[in-house]
Amino acid sequence: MATLVTGATGLLGSHIARKLAERGDEVRLLLRKSSKTINIDDIDAKRVYGDVTDLDSIRKAVEGCDTIYHAAGIVSFKQADYQKMEDINVKGTQNVFTAALEAGVKKAVYTSSVAAIGLKPGKEAADEETPFDPAGTDIQYIKSKFHAEQEALKFFKKGLPLVIVNPSIVIGAGDVYVSTSGFIIWYCKRRLPGYTDGGINVVDAEDVAIGHLLAAEKGRLGERYILCNRNVTIKELFEIIEKVTGIPRPRMKIPYPVAYLGAFIAERIIGISAPNYVAMDIDSVKGSKHFWYFDNSKAVRELGFSPRPLEQTIESTVKWFKENGYL
Repeated sequence: MATLVTGATGLLGSHIARKLAERGDEVRLLLRKSSKTINIDDIDAKRVYGDVTDLDSIRKAVEGCDTIYHAAGIVSFKQADYQKMEDINVKGTQNVFTAALEAGVKKAVYTSSVAAIGLKPGKEAADEETPFDPAGTDIQYIKSKFHAEQEALKFFKKGLPLVIVNPSIVIGAGDVYVSTSGFIIWYCKRRLPGYTDGGINVVDAEDVAIGHLLAAEKGRLGERYILCNRNVTIKELFEIIEKVTGIPRPRMKIPYPVAYLGAFIAERIIGISAPNYVAMDIDSVKGSKHFWYFDNSKAVRELGFSPRPLEQTIESTVKWFKENGYL
């Protein structure tokens, strides 16, 4: 029986597909005809064309599959992408798991996000049991991932053998769409004027891909597992990047009101479209004042998850961007 991977041309999905192919699985990759295929051109897998927003195409793709990794999704903090996040993250998840349940797949792994998990006060790390308050945020991406995870859990209650993984910010080699790794490019091009208060957690795409396979093998059905690395302030992250790249870090601390005003002007007045996590859109700034700190001990204990040093991830990400002409 085959294994289907959605979002297979993207950063995370391509790493999942590669790990599956390397261990000898019969892999099937869902992709759109307009997708960039650089990440999967050398992977021994069957290509099937479709879109998570098209239920019929998903039904065809999942025929003959006993496992599905649903990694397709959009990460954006731009107002222009609000409807797209609803269509892909929420409705796309409904479509994928509708088809999976109908096909009788034996295991489904859903790529959720730490965005679907609540935050604890201050710098305390949240875990899988931290409650999420959907009324407590007006950041659309966070809302979309929370609602998508709730939809996934509905299918678990209907009988779908489902395990959920919640990665933190995934970066690494292969970010062809310049999504979650975009801030690395802007840092290296010295276009980040400063830093804000708040904390962040980034994790290597390859480690998260391994975590998906571990979740399929060892994860308890209906459970979710945080796949993250170490918690750092934004200032500390910049210090790490400076150490790895030799590029001087931004020294200026930007007060939240100033950052918000700058983002409002950039996004809503000038209409600048920038990579994620560069605080040039309002939702990014709203998120930057929080400490997105998480505890991966459940995944370490139950799955054997073991993320590599953050410095190594930064180095490999910068190297890939340079080798592929982004820097």
